[in-house]
Amino acid sequence: MKVSIITATYNSALTVRDTLNCVNEQEHPDIEHIIVDGLSTDKTLQIVQEFGHVSKIISEKDKGIYDAMNKGIEAATGDVVAILNSDDIYVGPKVISAISSIFSDPSVQTSYADLQYVQQYNLNKIVRTWRSGSFNRRNFYYGWMPPHPTFFVRREVYEKVGLFNSSLRSAADYELMLRILVKHEIPTHYIPEVIVKMRSGGMSNASFKSRITANREDRLAWKLNGLEPHFFTLYAKPIRKISQFLIR
Repeated sequence: MKVSIITATYNSALTVRDTLNCVNEQEHPDIEHIIVDGLSTDKTLQIVQEFGHVSKIISEKDKGIYDAMNKGIEAATGDVVAILNSDDIYVGPKVISAISSIFSDPSVQTSYADLQYVQQYNLNKIVRTWRSGSFNRRNFYYGWMPPHPTFFVRREVYEKVGLFNSSLRSAADYELMLRILVKHEIPTHYIPEVIVKMRSGGMSNASFKSRITANREDRLAWKLNGLEPHFFTLYAKPIRKISQFLIR
């Protein structure tokens, strides 16, 4: 089974080597690693070109990270597609082999797992762990969502439901998972293990102001899918996410 991993980069020279190393070290024999770069002005592309495992490099101006991710998905030829950000890593070399084994069951259309936030300059220093828990469609109405970097999707699912809505600045990943798991009710499989380490920070949690903006976009995500959010979706979710910001 071929697994396509999409990594969007832009001036990512400080962190992208760790991301490239973790993919290069995977034991799974059939990985397509696609780098989508937004015309970096630092040494990002020089570092990428050091790694022979990289299958494709797309280097051109984009309209933001989700536009770049869409380009990667459109270029992917794997059976299963993953998004691995340029400052995230898989926790070990067996992650993609385990994912491939899970997707050998044709009924598995998507999967997600647990994630660890780590210090920006020390990947071994855990800040906190995101335990996703088993999937229940109803949980989305109470502010739940799976961690997107752990979300693996059959390519045919993207062909069915579409790609990221790049007009959403910070909630495009949330909207896509809402569309897949709630609107279209595509089944998912929970892996009760940490498979990704994410550096603390990130676009949608960088500040209180951006968290408020992201919450507005979360509401819009429901509207775009013709869904009516629960009271707790609108109020419990931002409180939870702001508390996550404070922990960092």
